[in-house]
Amino acid sequence: MDICILDDGTMPNATDTLLEALKYDGIKKIVPGSISDDIGCIIIPGGDKGIRRYFRNPDVPAVPVLGVFEGDMGGFLSQMNSREIKLHIKRLHNSENYNTVKIPRLEVIVDDKDSYIALNDAAVFSAKSAILIEYTLKVNRHEVWHDSGDGIIVSTPMGSTAYSMSTGGPVIFQGADVFGIVPVNSQDVTRRPLVVPSDSRIEVSDIVARIRCEVVIDGADRLKVKENVKYLKFRSPARIIRMEDNTTSVSAMIKKVHLAEDLLRMPPSSKLILKMLEYEGAMSQKDLVGKTLLPARTVRIALARLLEEGYISRKVSILDSRQKIYGIS
Repeated sequence: MDICILDDGTMPNATDTLLEALKYDGIKKIVPGSISDDIGCIIIPGGDKGIRRYFRNPDVPAVPVLGVFEGDMGGFLSQMNSREIKLHIKRLHNSENYNTVKIPRLEVIVDDKDSYIALNDAAVFSAKSAILIEYTLKVNRHEVWHDSGDGIIVSTPMGSTAYSMSTGGPVIFQGADVFGIVPVNSQDVTRRPLVVPSDSRIEVSDIVARIRCEVVIDGADRLKVKENVKYLKFRSPARIIRMEDNTTSVSAMIKKVHLAEDLLRMPPSSKLILKMLEYEGAMSQKDLVGKTLLPARTVRIALARLLEEGYISRKVSILDSRQKIYGIS
């Protein structure tokens, strides 16, 4: 079958390196908007971040993708090192000895106007931390509760082991046709996480706070919201290739459960940095300071602690040998 490497313009060096390594195997480069349904597989560089970016596009075709990461810093959606990919090209060409899993996506409609796609989760929070918001939760047009707290998260099964789990949400195994709803730091102790069928119509409405509120999609995009957010199961799932048995969704979930248990014992700065590396991918210390807004000294101490305990790894940047890049081990 035909195999292509996606070039969306965000990682030209990684794309060119892959293309050079695979050009003798008949692999070609392709750009968004020119992908046809007769392509057998798309290789996406950039690790988990690259896959999430790709599937936030609502118009991607029903072609399975294989995520590839750089160096030794793997992820949960991407499982193939760029140095290993050549060893598996024959399997891809022959469409054998691997599985393609379907991961449901969320359609997020903000203020009944703009629609966005989430692969992990979409959360409603105030634009500034520690500011309470009030909202009404409805499922299938029936009011479930009116609440006041830090916010609310709606997650897919894939996203249930991300931000949702760190706030007390349930772990949902892949293949379950459900979504999770998690209130964050509710002032009402009776509020508990919910699991609803994926064909449910979820609505967070009557949103009120002292400052503006935002919808945070997959921990990356922040969108202003005035009145309501609706969540629906998107019409097409993400199709992701799993090459190895030890990187199935179940083993990845077990890995994340163990990490979540260890998170409980970590200081807040270490937790924040780990979550940032999970969502954003490998970054330098300077990038982490800019993303987390933590003092440089706090970031430096947290990175040293995480390195010592083996939660993250460090490598030299290929662009600047004086700079170190950090990522989840």
